[in-house]
Amino acid sequence: MVMKNITIGEFIVESQNNFPGSSGELSKILSAIKLASKIVSHHINKAGLAKEILGSSGAENIQGEDQQKLDIFANDKFINALSARGVICGVASEENDSYIAFNDKVNTQAKYVVLIDPLDGSSNIDVNVSVGTIFSVFRRKSNLGEKVQLEDFLQSGDEQVAAGYLIYGSSTMLVYST
Repeated sequence: MVMKNITIGEFIVESQNNFPGSSGELSKILSAIKLASKIVSHHINKAGLAKEILGSSGAENIQGEDQQKLDIFANDKFINALSARGVICGVASEENDSYIAFNDKVNTQAKYVVLIDPLDGSSNIDVNVSVGTIFSVFRRKSNLGEKVQLEDFLQSGDEQVAAGYLIYGSSTMLVYST
């Protein structure tokens, strides 16, 4: 058997071809996660050199944990990348008090929501311990064209469409399941 090296983008597209009738929406979500993770990984890898991105932001997240500057940075990058694809109607992040509904015309027609912890373990960066991103994708419960609802995010694990994590370190590793 001959193994060939392919990029994660190529792998996602090739995997999509294994599911006749797939629309490409899940591939776009994974592509957005890939893009944001590359940006986050780059910043994490220079954290020891660029002191302005290390440390506390002075705020707490919904869990009562001290938000790190990199938490806020990662949160912004993932939300921006996911919303720009036009394939999710909302996102729930550990870094926000409530879910974010994307109310533009394209995103209200989207079938999916994403739940994410953009930078899990961010307080470990100062001591050079691995950090990561955790995500989960669900089909929305509310009607297409309507504003996303809380019920869209409060679903059981067996209703997941995809889930995964990224580990940032000397290299970045993405593991996901669909």
